[in-house]
Amino acid sequence: MRLSTTVLAAVVCLAATSLSPVATGFDQLTLHASPSDPKSRRLIQTSHEGAPEWMTERQVEMLMQHRIRFMDITETYKDGQQLVPPFRTALPSSLSKHKQVEQYLQTMNTDLMKRTLEKFTSFHTRYYKSKSGSDSQRFLYGRVQDIAHRAKRHGDGQANVTVKLFKHSWPQSSIIARFEGSKYPDEVVVIGAHQDSVNMWIPAFGRAPGADDDGSGTVTTLEAFRALVEGNFRPERSVEFHWYSAEEAGLLGSQDVASAYNREGRKIVAMLQNDMTGFRPDPEVIGVVTDFVDGELTGFLKQLIAAYSGVQWSEMKCGYACSDHASWNKYGFRSAFHFETDDLQANPNVHTTGDRLETIDFNHALRYAKVSVGFAVELSSKSE
Repeated sequence: MRLSTTVLAAVVCLAATSLSPVATGFDQLTLHASPSDPKSRRLIQTSHEGAPEWMTERQVEMLMQHRIRFMDITETYKDGQQLVPPFRTALPSSLSKHKQVEQYLQTMNTDLMKRTLEKFTSFHTRYYKSKSGSDSQRFLYGRVQDIAHRAKRHGDGQANVTVKLFKHSWPQSSIIARFEGSKYPDEVVVIGAHQDSVNMWIPAFGRAPGADDDGSGTVTTLEAFRALVEGNFRPERSVEFHWYSAEEAGLLGSQDVASAYNREGRKIVAMLQNDMTGFRPDPEVIGVVTDFVDGELTGFLKQLIAAYSGVQWSEMKCGYACSDHASWNKYGFRSAFHFETDDLQANPNVHTTGDRLETIDFNHALRYAKVSVGFAVELSSKSE
């Protein structure tokens, strides 16, 4: 997935202005110079250890073309000076909600996933700054709202499910659907995916159906949400489903959300990412990412996969800034990530015009939706 260090150095050296060589992450960053044109340059980080660099849009596109993972920290690099200690709570050591989870799993199928992904991949691209990217977000928002409207009402006429847009400085918003917790509403379990797509050769305009990356994760998350809504899910803790904007541009959307949640002192119990769930390996397996994640939560995720997916898991590493779970990890929240296989490069169609609907195995993707339901149900109950 990464280039050699020589090629990586050559790409990074294209930047015109750099930061001082201090540690990255949330150590204090001292700017030696600002970009000559702030509107045309972005502050980019390509590894956990290296210093960020100011890059032009074209230089960022080169990172995409060479499949170099990166975080765009232009809006968030100052967060380290005001980082709020994240909420931490004990995780359950074992699963305890099998009967409740199974009730939801029995209602799950691929119908909604297929219908939604067929429309989702018909947009020319879902690139976060494009008109079709905004159009696809509005379509998805409408689909999430339609599901939420099926939530059963309380005696006061209110449902415990809400849907809202999380707006950014670019046109494509992120989407947040929330089940309000009945006992501990301030404690939140998060399940996410990213809604945008990109053509790595022509990011802003190229055809990018993005069926697997990350249309599959988008509809996986949607089916988990549907099953819980229609099953009248009443969690003790709040549960949120997120569909992030601008993941392909350096985890911009999820960083924006995680940064806001940190500033507001939100109590995030755990976060699970669904990014690429539809390309089935042979033999079938679920990849469990072990780097830039929370180790204890990852152990719990393995239990969920074993109990609710019907297939085995296999450990893998994904690298720096691999997906939106890394944004939550950056801010100190527990996060975990399961992948469609244990080989990061198994799907050759990613970021090309070949990432089409017919390459998706929806039954494989459904396994991740079931794990997501288990994640929501098991972690939304609080042991006294």
